[in-house]
Amino acid sequence: MVILPVNGKSPEIPESCYIAPNATIVGEVIMGESCSVWFSAVIRGDVHYIKMGNKVNVQDGAVIHATFEKSPTNIGNNVSIGHNAIVHGCTIHDNVLIGMGSIVMDDCVVESGSIVAAGAVLTKNTRVPSGTIFAGVPAKKVKDVSPEMLEGEINRIANNYATYSSWFYDRK
Repeated sequence: MVILPVNGKSPEIPESCYIAPNATIVGEVIMGESCSVWFSAVIRGDVHYIKMGNKVNVQDGAVIHATFEKSPTNIGNNVSIGHNAIVHGCTIHDNVLIGMGSIVMDDCVVESGSIVAAGAVLTKNTRVPSGTIFAGVPAKKVKDVSPEMLEGEINRIANNYATYSSWFYDRK
């Protein structure tokens, strides 16, 4: 793994977090408890801060970045950022699923209990209301998140990644 300071600011990573051997985390990155950063993921807090809550999983190949002196990245609790997603200079609230290959651009806000579908592109300043699913390019609301989907997708995936990360602790 690559964990580096940038301009005197170092990542803050609790012991309860799992970081894959080839993940990269640099600069002003503040992670909560029980997070996981998977293979080839990059969290680059070099141009602005990135703050993550508890039980955030950043899946394989995902990139989290920000915009210099303008748009930091804030991520809430119980958030899954899917494989190869890009999360850039935005705010993601609690209990959110960012689907595989999706892009969340500067100054977007994804409210709690929402899903950004795989491959969706949230253009600058898009607001995803709480409990909705956005899909497409550019992404638009396609439906509401049902209670079953909240439990069966958002919570299930976050819980699964907490379990998966525990499999690697014995190998440190």
